[in-house]
Amino acid sequence: MSTAASRRAAALVVLSVLETTHADAHCALHHADPWQLLVATMLSAQCTDERVNQVTPALFARYPDVAAFAEADLGELEEAIRSTGFFRNKARSIQAAARVLLTDFAGRVPTSLEQLVSLPGVGRKTANVVLGVAFGQAGMVVDTHVKRIAFRLGWTAEQDPEKIERDLRWLLPAEKWTQTGHVLIFHGRRICKAPTPQCSHCPVSKPCPRRGVVNSR
Repeated sequence: MSTAASRRAAALVVLSVLETTHADAHCALHHADPWQLLVATMLSAQCTDERVNQVTPALFARYPDVAAFAEADLGELEEAIRSTGFFRNKARSIQAAARVLLTDFAGRVPTSLEQLVSLPGVGRKTANVVLGVAFGQAGMVVDTHVKRIAFRLGWTAEQDPEKIERDLRWLLPAEKWTQTGHVLIFHGRRICKAPTPQCSHCPVSKPCPRRGVVNSR
């Protein structure tokens, strides 16, 4: 078996264990459609999913569709999402994205990575969340948890999210990308925490090289 093939096989063994451990792993952001997921994901930057889920029910009741966000009073929109942090930038980006959707995409969230990242305030992480969760396409999400765990597992030596995404796309089959993101995020929240992972409770502690880990429990 080639080095590349053996690395991929070893990664799949580890991933299989993590998938079993976190069988309930899923997108934690509450949403009813692709637009709501896009908004929720944009709000989740530098904010917990729990806080976003507290904000979005009233937000989506007040602004029920793309047009409502596009036409919203910006100050009122800012106040509606204030508790998610960076609310002025987020409000501007969400409103600008809504207006671009209306003018360029008939009010519908596009289904390609290239079109998604062309929207104001939408980066690759947000685009991959929408692709994977809303549209069932292969989307490799790299957030802070995925970045940390992929490095500790030795799946990447990179620190730049786009390069990490590239490495994980090479290492894992496309049909695993979306769920891998969910699984690693749950693993990061529950066990492989920053800065001190709970290695004594980790189901993959033996094969894990613990790259960069100084202290553990």
